[in-house]
Amino acid sequence: MLEIRFHGRGGQGAVTSVELLATAAIDEGKFAQGFPSFGPERRGAPVMAFLRIDDRPIRLRCKIANPDVILILDPSLIRIQNPAADLKPNGIIVLNTNKSLAETRQEYGFTHTLAVVDANQIARQVLGVPITNTTMLGALLRATGCVKLESLKGPLQERFGPMAAKNIAALEQAYQQTAVEEAKS
Repeated sequence: MLEIRFHGRGGQGAVTSVELLATAAIDEGKFAQGFPSFGPERRGAPVMAFLRIDDRPIRLRCKIANPDVILILDPSLIRIQNPAADLKPNGIIVLNTNKSLAETRQEYGFTHTLAVVDANQIARQVLGVPITNTTMLGALLRATGCVKLESLKGPLQERFGPMAAKNIAALEQAYQQTAVEEAKS
């Protein structure tokens, strides 16, 4: 089972990302379970969302305490929440940042496999707004291969209708531009 925890802020689309990815996994014949974790927060407050994908039925019904992957939509959350603290030793960090892999490792001390992409720039350029959820899904697919890129296009079309083409373009551009580096010992 692959367990992914999304860290974002209210309004960034973490919950939507989980729904889209779960739908794509189900469309591929896999089992998926996704749910948010937030209280009465307002736009901009830290939120988490959880996703499990497996080839077998998923019986767990709890938050993900030790994820295989963390996806961080807003790097300012690293200092507030330390999302990588409970990541599995062979886990993957997918981060929205304009920094290189080396700069990111140096700044945050990450030793896990690391995937970085400047999702803000891509979102502004392609979508015209700094909403990075579909962009970060491209980075996640590049880092994990948890579903096929093509499998996300249907859910994006259904969710975003006339805006789907731009979201698909952002997804594909992020997939191409994501830099991935294996864990450092």
